[in-house]
Amino acid sequence: MNTLEVPQGKFTLNRYPARNDDPLRAWDAADEYILLHLQEQKILNKTSKILILNDAFGALSIALEKYQPCTVSDSFISHQAIIENSNINKIAHQKITLQTPFQPLSGTYDLVIIKIPKNLAMLEDELYKIRDYCNDNTIIIAAAMSKYIHTSSVKLFERILGTTTTSLARKKARLVFSKIDANLKPGTSPYPTQYTLDINNEAYSNHANLFSREKLDLGSRFMLKHIPQLANHGHILDLACGNGILGIVAAQLNPLADISFVDESYMAVESARMNAKKLLKDSSRCSFKVTDCLQGIENESIDLIINNPPFHQNHVVGDFIAWQMFKDARKKLKKGGKLIIVGNRHLGYHIKLKKIFGNCEMIANNKKFVILKSVN
Repeated sequence: MNTLEVPQGKFTLNRYPARNDDPLRAWDAADEYILLHLQEQKILNKTSKILILNDAFGALSIALEKYQPCTVSDSFISHQAIIENSNINKIAHQKITLQTPFQPLSGTYDLVIIKIPKNLAMLEDELYKIRDYCNDNTIIIAAAMSKYIHTSSVKLFERILGTTTTSLARKKARLVFSKIDANLKPGTSPYPTQYTLDINNEAYSNHANLFSREKLDLGSRFMLKHIPQLANHGHILDLACGNGILGIVAAQLNPLADISFVDESYMAVESARMNAKKLLKDSSRCSFKVTDCLQGIENESIDLIINNPPFHQNHVVGDFIAWQMFKDARKKLKKGGKLIIVGNRHLGYHIKLKKIFGNCEMIANNKKFVILKSVN
């Protein structure tokens, strides 16, 4: 189940974080299609300079490790997966250069591989960024399962890079080939963008890969009405912070509290940092951390955790992320500390919270959402 066999070799790959009896693989048919195409077309040589974008668990980076690729991902979890899978396959860490979207690229790449992200804005931002590091000879190959490649995706390649074609489908996956047109003048990336919150007329900045980037999502909007004021200064943590709106409102309601913003997306944490600096009178009491759930946060150190948990990882939908967040919250809260979450009514989060904390109170609800509180 966890052995990837491709022309480049045989590799053991696990999803991250590891879950017992996980039925999902750490790669898909699009990864296999790219690697087969590279071999069949004899695209690579010893000096090929490779850039890889959005390699979820390392299938591409590890299979191509002998070319010492530069791999860019917005996901802390993806970075950790590539490190873990490199260790499993006895690959030295320096063979794969891991970068966030905020670290600069360099030189000109011979091959750019893009796993097409779920977020179209993310793809647009990436295409603008790579254009300056490609030339007429650069081979650009993107891939995804066919159902995730839309006309709008192909049009982005054509508008920003140049002539674009697609392959036939193979195992329900498809490749996209694009060629740099030096005569195109596509401009620059429009990201980060802003929206103005109608509640208080504050403008929030959002990098390309943020959930609900164009407007405040309904769950968070409902949650804003139920963020408490602490009896003392305390330590509040915004878990899965996104652009930081919940933590920033908590900071405004609790002007003496320390506020931590935590997310697994580098773009989310950077957006929260920008917004806190802009909207809070004193952002020095704020800290920002990119991590998996609450990994690296001191146990029994938090008075209040506020959370609008995500229910998907890339294209995979499930409650496994929320489950891990709730378990981590139980460890990180002080005795008497509170976890307050917002969730869709049908997800049944109250059952999980009762199992983990031994208690759960519904403090508000509407037709779509519930606000739940558990006390440590």
